Amino acid sequence: MHITPYGAAGQVTGSCHLLEFNGFKVLLDCGLIQGSNKDEARNFEPFGFDVAAIDAVVLSHAHIDHCGRLPVLVQRGFRGPIWTHSASADLLPVMLNDSAALAEQDAERANRHRPHDAPEIQPLFTREDVADTLALVRGLPYGKAQSLCEGLQLHLHDAGHILGSAVVELLGQTEQGSRRLVFSGDLGMPGAPILRDPHALAQADLVLLESTYGDRAHRERNATVAELGEIFLSAWDGGGNVLIPAFAVGRTQEILYWFARHWDDWKLSRWRIFLDSPMAQRVTDVYSRHIGLFDAQAQKVWNGHPKPFHLPNLNLVSDVAQSQAINQIHGGAIIIAGSGMCTGGRIVHHLRQNLARRNAHVLIVGYQANGTLGRRLVDRAGKVRIFGEDIAVNADIHTVGGLSAHADQPQLLAWYGSFENRPPVLLVHGEDAPREALQAELVKRYGCTVSLAQPGQRVAV
Repeated sequence: MHITPYGAAGQVTGSCHLLEFNGFKVLLDCGLIQGSNKDEARNFEPFGFDVAAIDAVVLSHAHIDHCGRLPVLVQRGFRGPIWTHSASADLLPVMLNDSAALAEQDAERANRHRPHDAPEIQPLFTREDVADTLALVRGLPYGKAQSLCEGLQLHLHDAGHILGSAVVELLGQTEQGSRRLVFSGDLGMPGAPILRDPHALAQADLVLLESTYGDRAHRERNATVAELGEIFLSAWDGGGNVLIPAFAVGRTQEILYWFARHWDDWKLSRWRIFLDSPMAQRVTDVYSRHIGLFDAQAQKVWNGHPKPFHLPNLNLVSDVAQSQAINQIHGGAIIIAGSGMCTGGRIVHHLRQNLARRNAHVLIVGYQANGTLGRRLVDRAGKVRIFGEDIAVNADIHTVGGLSAHADQPQLLAWYGSFENRPPVLLVHGEDAPREALQAELVKRYGCTVSLAQPGQRVAV
């Protein structure tokens, strides 16, 4: 049994790892590479392995940096099953069709400006590719054993990251005995709202562990929630708008959850709240169909008043004209929109209208990859370029790290600490500085062998 990382090895996005077992080949995730234009251009490159030789895919969850190249895989010849949790299977149509629509729009825009004699630019994948991909998806509940081939068994366990996110456990029977690979996927934060805590396992022969925040501890969540309340109260007094770039899956639902929990405390009834993301609205509908996966507190909130997805002053914005009309509002609006890293989508238009206003506020509530507009705002750029125009950044930029859906260093260490046999670790899904910091702490605390995954590096399980 061997594992070879082909993505998210030295960076956060583009999760993609090849497991080989007795000639059977399983791909763990097939995610989109995100970040700078140079980074995203790599999505068009060959995978680095023979696509037609892949027998199956196991998808940890439906974030686009884990699932976003599945249609490319199918487009290039993959025809096997795609195993994932049932809730992830319900999220995939939303995620992939939205990504396809953006790819088609980008290609159409680029073709309008290409030289007359240049070849036509094709999208990374189309909605037809998505339809072909979804036909291959097979949903599983947590904990159920699924045979992938003779001698290789799959179990999915709750990762507590987003709805349907899974820790992947693969148990192979070899001539030398059983071998167990555990892939963390993305681990959530224990005690985070809505979802249950990540499931801890006791045994493994190799752990493929994410390291997004391997070099830091998040701010305590209650303090972060209190800070949010202060921002909304201050922003109201200042008379400006509050912009929240938010990922459609997970972060948007959590923000609405906190709005419901603190409806009176934060005096939210006086605001006009806009969810300017048709994609997030569709995702929210999926969440509503899987309330059985919520923790006890979240189920109580969902049955209370006001309901997070049905706040009295929540405006669900669908068409472009409605979104454009928000730009005429100069104060008293909370605008939640994608994309979460400000790389596209409607939030970019709202930033263009609001960043120069000194009474405006921008809440950065999620990870911002290098090269993105969101990262430039986090890094306190004095001006940013949007649609070819230099925009002064006069708005208050608030980086609210305590809402992360990723476990931090202490939580990653504690999750690994549940393994009784202290298995070796291969660190993925992190930039080098966080990976190196987590490596040092794992070795110091547990005395285990820890390696930093390298693209194309074949490792025995």
